Amino acid sequence: MTSRYQSIKDLPAKLPIFPLGGALLLPRGILPLNIFEQRYLAMVDAALRSGNRMIGMIQPKGNDAGFGQSDAKARPAIHQVGCVGRITGFNETEDGRILMTLTGICRFKVAQELDAMTPYRQVTADYAPFHGDLAAGDGEDDVNRKGLLDILRRYLESNGMQADWDAIERSSNEALVNSLSMISPFGPQEKQAMLEAPTLEQRNQILIALAEMALAQTQADDDTTLQ
Repeated sequence: MTSRYQSIKDLPAKLPIFPLGGALLLPRGILPLNIFEQRYLAMVDAALRSGNRMIGMIQPKGNDAGFGQSDAKARPAIHQVGCVGRITGFNETEDGRILMTLTGICRFKVAQELDAMTPYRQVTADYAPFHGDLAAGDGEDDVNRKGLLDILRRYLESNGMQADWDAIERSSNEALVNSLSMISPFGPQEKQAMLEAPTLEQRNQILIALAEMALAQTQADDDTTLQ
C-alpha cells in the first residue's frame, strides 16, 4: 500500500495532527487507535472525506496529552517531528467511537502550525528531511540484527514473556526494528528519540541501549529484593 507514494510530492502539504503522548508511528508500521473525542472524530471524518486519508501522529512535549483539559490546556506544545499515516482500516462502534488503524508513510517536520478553524489542529508538513522513508528497507543492510535479537531474548526471558520466534526470524530488518520500537514499553521521550533517529541502525542502537538499561534496572531491583 505504501508503495503508491513514490515521492514527497505525493504527500499532502497540509496535515491534521493527532497529538498523543507515548504513541509511536514509523514508516510501514501499523498503529491501532481508539478515537472517542469529538474533535478527533471530526478529524477522522475529514481525513476520510479528503480522499487521501492522511493524519499526522505527533507527540506533545512533556506529559500533557491535552485530553480532557480545559480549552487553555487543550493545545499542548508539540514536538517538531511526527509521522504521517494513512487510515487503512476503520470501524464505527455502537457508542460512537471509531476503531482504526494507521499505516505509517513518512516522517515530517512541522514547518508551521496553521490558524485553522477546525476543532483539531493542522500543520504544514516538511517531508524533505525524511524523503528516504519512502524507500522500503532503506538502511537494512547496516542493522545489527544479531545484537537486537540477543537483547530481545534476554529481555523476554527476564520478564517471563514469550514471542513468536518463527515470525521474528521471517521479519525484515526494517519491520523488526520498527515494530519493536513501536510496541516497546519505553516512555514518550525515548520514543521520540527513536522516531527522530536519522537511520534505521541508529534507531536500532537506541532500542538496544534502552533494553539494556531496563534489564540492568530489573537485575538491580532483583538483587535488592534478595538482600
